[in-house]
Amino acid sequence: MAKAVFRIEHRLGIAAPPEMIWKVISDLERWAEWNPLYVRAEGQLRIGGQLSLTEAIPGREQKVITPSVVDWVPDAQILWRMSETFGFLKRLRYFEIEKLSDEGCIFANGEDWFGRPARYVAPSHRRAMREAFAALGEAVRDRAIQLWRSEAAEPISAKA
Repeated sequence: MAKAVFRIEHRLGIAAPPEMIWKVISDLERWAEWNPLYVRAEGQLRIGGQLSLTEAIPGREQKVITPSVVDWVPDAQILWRMSETFGFLKRLRYFEIEKLSDEGCIFANGEDWFGRPARYVAPSHRRAMREAFAALGEAVRDRAIQLWRSEAAEPISAKA
């Protein structure tokens, strides 16, 4: 694939193990409970799998997108791609978990835009996407920490 015209990315530290972050981002059926950017999600994480997501970028009308899963690695990443504008505009979306320690990670979520139409994406739209990616990252952080704390608080007999 050619070099991206532009990338939008948000990164933040999360004080939780990669397994907790993975539990949050890989459970598509529960995204509607916490995800401010993708307010509805259906599909399966498998290479070539088709997803159906309702994307809610602030200041823009919600729209259904149907990306294809390019790759996924448990506790590490999810990649999907989609085409728009008759295939001339391509987007590669990613969630990445970088383990720093047993109880700390960097979570990145972003998107690379390819194709001539990407040059014409308005700065206001790029800014709205940056804000949406930041909100998603913060929601992942909050959900992962909450999940980790709740699992740590369970009595040993409840885990068996």
